[in-house]
Amino acid sequence: MASTTFNGPVRSENGFQSITKSATTGAVTVNATFGATTSVTNLTTTNLVFTDQNHPSTAAINATGTATAAQVATGYITSTSAAATTITLPTGTLLGAQIGATRGTVLELYVDNTAGANTVTMAVATNGILSSAAADTAGSFGDLTIAAGATGLARFTIMFSSATAYVFTRTA
Repeated sequence: MASTTFNGPVRSENGFQSITKSATTGAVTVNATFGATTSVTNLTTTNLVFTDQNHPSTAAINATGTATAAQVATGYITSTSAAATTITLPTGTLLGAQIGATRGTVLELYVDNTAGANTVTMAVATNGILSSAAADTAGSFGDLTIAAGATGLARFTIMFSSATAYVFTRTA
């Protein structure tokens, strides 16, 4: 089929597929399906940023300890603890491997302590350091405690300087 350009909405009751067809065998490969549940098999991008505001999976951490790389990779940690809780981030090596980090990879981490009854304190592990902004301005970018209750939300940015090392900053 020839290339077609549409002006206006394109509608389908059964979704859309992006495919490639082998010139040699004629085999069709589905690269992406767009419909009620969208999946992408192969995606190559340059300078493209995806932000997931819904966080379909979250991790609950209600006791002092080290978060797993999988928990941090969800991008959203909740705590409902009645006791003060310190969450230590995983090592840069473990977290980098979990998310496939390279130099320049950025991960936003939200910590929700609105249902907690005591503070949550964040800590970095091996190959994790506080950013210079965090070190220079401890009261804002370096504030690693999250209050309990209505104001108990925080956003942190984890920026990788290599596949196994990150810099940690509070950004909200």
